[in-house]
Amino acid sequence: MSDLGDWFRSIPFITRSWFAASIAVPFIGKLGLIDFRNLMLFPELVISRFHLWRPVTATLYFPITPNTGFLYLVNLYFLYHYSSRLETGAFDGRPADYIFMLLFNWICIVITGMLMNMRLLMIPLIMSVLYVWAQFNKDTIVSFWFGTRFKAHYLPWVILAFNFIIGGSFVNELTGNLVGHLYFFLMFKYPMDLGGRALLSTPEFLYRCFPNRRGGVSGFGVPPSRPAAQEPQAGGGGAGVLRGRHTWGQGFRLGGE
Repeated sequence: MSDLGDWFRSIPFITRSWFAASIAVPFIGKLGLIDFRNLMLFPELVISRFHLWRPVTATLYFPITPNTGFLYLVNLYFLYHYSSRLETGAFDGRPADYIFMLLFNWICIVITGMLMNMRLLMIPLIMSVLYVWAQFNKDTIVSFWFGTRFKAHYLPWVILAFNFIIGGSFVNELTGNLVGHLYFFLMFKYPMDLGGRALLSTPEFLYRCFPNRRGGVSGFGVPPSRPAAQEPQAGGGGAGVLRGRHTWGQGFRLGGE
């Protein structure tokens, strides 16, 4: 148990809080402590009866049954794996920026869920984070089912296609991918690559609540920037890949560091 506790405490704070809530809320519904229907998103109840907790609980709740248990565990793994690496990599020492990314993605997903009458929002938010990680580490080689290997840039779409083949649905994954793309485009691609205005910025109150800090653990990917000059770095697979005016950052192999 001490090893499990040490592992849990080693998870970065924001990811750890999200991970814990994504375990607690489904089990609350599974054990019947709260009617699971009160944890799902019903747009008409949010609007007409002001069930304002539903957008939050629908993001954390997932039905655990013999048919859905494996999918739930896979998405918990994705949450832990990619959120941890974003929080300690591209957003290392910048908790306010990471929280803002999660809030922006969540708001977009809630709006989409309300319009499309979606009941559960866990997978879209996790996929949006995975998509952002893939953009920061787009040239990293990752491994998938059956030993297939490809660049991380394609990972969100491979997962979408795989889930469509085995489950017949891709709406959750597509929603997450599109929202992740929207965030990355508005925050980095448009202002840095295309020379447009900065349309997204972290609010000051988040910086006051979660100030930047120095130091941290090793990074997996760094946010694009505009340095005055860039020179290629020596090194192997973990080295950043220069793309035009910015560095896309470091990466890692899926399943190892």
